[in-house]
Amino acid sequence: MNASPEVFHQHRPRLMGIAYRMLGSRADAEDVLQEAYLRWLTAEAAALRSAEAWLVTVVTRLSIDRLRLAKKEREHYASAWIPEPWVTEEAPPERALELAGDISPAFLMMLERLAPEERAAFLLHEVFEFGYPEIAQMLGKSQEACRQIVHRAKARARQDRPRFAVSPEASLRLLEKFIAATRAGDRDEVMALLADDVTVTSDGGGKAAVISRVLRGPRGVARFQCGIARMFAGRMDHRIAWINGMPGILRYVDGSLDSATSVLTDGAHILDLYIVRNPDKLRLIELRAP
Repeated sequence: MNASPEVFHQHRPRLMGIAYRMLGSRADAEDVLQEAYLRWLTAEAAALRSAEAWLVTVVTRLSIDRLRLAKKEREHYASAWIPEPWVTEEAPPERALELAGDISPAFLMMLERLAPEERAAFLLHEVFEFGYPEIAQMLGKSQEACRQIVHRAKARARQDRPRFAVSPEASLRLLEKFIAATRAGDRDEVMALLADDVTVTSDGGGKAAVISRVLRGPRGVARFQCGIARMFAGRMDHRIAWINGMPGILRYVDGSLDSATSVLTDGAHILDLYIVRNPDKLRLIELRAP
């Protein structure tokens, strides 16, 4: 009995959710799933009796191997590293790509602090709700070792900025006001929409100009945003799209996609902006300019 392609595609959204969170790259996640699919097609009969466990194990281990290589490359990355944006034109359906778990840039960048196996154990337990016996089998470790790994990872995760339960509608209204104030060059209005400890992190990958450090504080962020609007006056358009499951901003200059910005808010103020200008990370975004 051969492995069924239909069974693989049934589990594909969950597998993509694991691979993308592990790697922070949609392109790398697709490569991992392609390799897993080829292995699935030649799997032995034993794998067919526990398809999900077999597939999750393969995807997790392939992701760990690829992440080890990626971490070495990211040590020499030419700017701040931000995960590759996952962009859709419409709000994602419930549970699509396991979006009930967090795929915000802040969360994925927190995961970068974890070693590959720590990252895998944390995600499998905290996001995908696998038990320690299953995780131990997937990673080839004891249950107690997996408990310790997840405990350490959770301690690191708690060091991050608290996350807020914000409705998409509130975020949309806030982004619309932010775009309008930025385009008008109204610094005071922009500042009023920013949290006191707002940050801007930019990723150019050495291929696009970005600020070289994390920009902090409403005054500096407002000056930066209004300065960009002034520099490209008459040439720039914005479009709100769904980036990593929440409303974000696509910026076009002369009709070409220039950046994708993920936005973290508390519903009333913007807390963090993550601006990706690296063209390699924008190439999969196929939305047309407004």
